[in-house]
Amino acid sequence: MVRSLLIATALFLGVAAPALAHHSFAMFDTTKMVTVTGTVKEFQWSNPHAVLLVVTEAPDTGAADLWTLELTSPGNLTRSGWTRHSLNPGDKVEVQFNPLRDGTHGGGFNQVKLLSTGQVLTSTLQDLSKPGVP
Repeated sequence: MVRSLLIATALFLGVAAPALAHHSFAMFDTTKMVTVTGTVKEFQWSNPHAVLLVVTEAPDTGAADLWTLELTSPGNLTRSGWTRHSLNPGDKVEVQFNPLRDGTHGGGFNQVKLLSTGQVLTSTLQDLSKPGVP
């Protein structure tokens, strides 16, 4: 009986472990901060991480560049004062993020400034105490 219980527990934990796993943030270069100005293409309010797509103009060619930025979960964003409508397609923004180490256009979100209002949104709870930050 004990052996059967141990086997069942091991099988359950083996199946459940991948659901508990989380990817590493080693892909982001946390020693660097990049700032880009552009237009929100899409704001995906989804688990496990919200995603912000921003279109910028390449400085050398003028071509459109698409940046994919990973935020925290919608639950954490909600606790920081965000909603699924905090960013909308067409919003002009200035975004700060830690870039991807491989040099592709993406990164780990730090903050966004809505250029129409000057409102700054971050994804950390401690920023709720700062004036002007929702």
